[in-house]
Amino acid sequence: MTTPNSVPAVALEPKTKLSGKVLKTTLAGALVEIGQSLPGVLHISQISETPINKVEDVLKEGQEVTVWVKRVRKDRIELSMIEPLMYEWKELKPDMVVKGKVTRLETYGAFVDFGAERPGLIHVSELAHGYVKTAADVVKAGDEIEAKVLDVDRRKRQIRLSIKALQELVEEAAPEPIMEPKGKGRRKSKKQEESFEMDEEESNQPQYTAMQIAWQQALDRANGKKNIRAKSIKSASKEQESLYSSTLEKRLPTGG
Repeated sequence: MTTPNSVPAVALEPKTKLSGKVLKTTLAGALVEIGQSLPGVLHISQISETPINKVEDVLKEGQEVTVWVKRVRKDRIELSMIEPLMYEWKELKPDMVVKGKVTRLETYGAFVDFGAERPGLIHVSELAHGYVKTAADVVKAGDEIEAKVLDVDRRKRQIRLSIKALQELVEEAAPEPIMEPKGKGRRKSKKQEESFEMDEEESNQPQYTAMQIAWQQALDRANGKKNIRAKSIKSASKEQESLYSSTLEKRLPTGG
């Protein structure tokens, strides 16, 4: 299996991570064995992010070190012990998709470390579709996120990112109308229900013929009763009722 150390020097890309051993230290830096035909050269300014006075204060001959390729020359490979940035300013372009970690929250947005010299800012308006009051409503410190680069201003050293740009806008579907089951209408009002019950009660009452109604009225008058079943008379016409009543009054005794 091929490893970065065994790849030919001409094929080594900048930022390639290698392991090596310090062969010799000098006032200007150190020579490092990295398994290549060309020697690895480590300048004193590339040993630590903090300036040092003497190489010997940090490195010893035979010490194992981790280094990164800065550039490949014809006669040497320039190295660095300072881990390089994942993205240089010249490498940052709009529409790039980057991954990083939320490092700080503000009410107006979230700052994300994604391997550039400066953290990128995701404004609250770019955190999600819809209204977002504060960044804490969507993300928290330590979250691993993916975002799209919106703008890079090297002069102002500002990088604007967006999570929203990677999210599809989901339209809220209109609620479907509630269909009432067949055979069932709206609930009747109390008055409608009472009217229905009264009609049902009347329909259950026995229905009399016109002759029976007239006969019953004559008997009621003969017995001195004044109340007549109004509900039973409902089915007879007024004309028939008058005719039979007058006939019976002439033939039947009224009592007394």
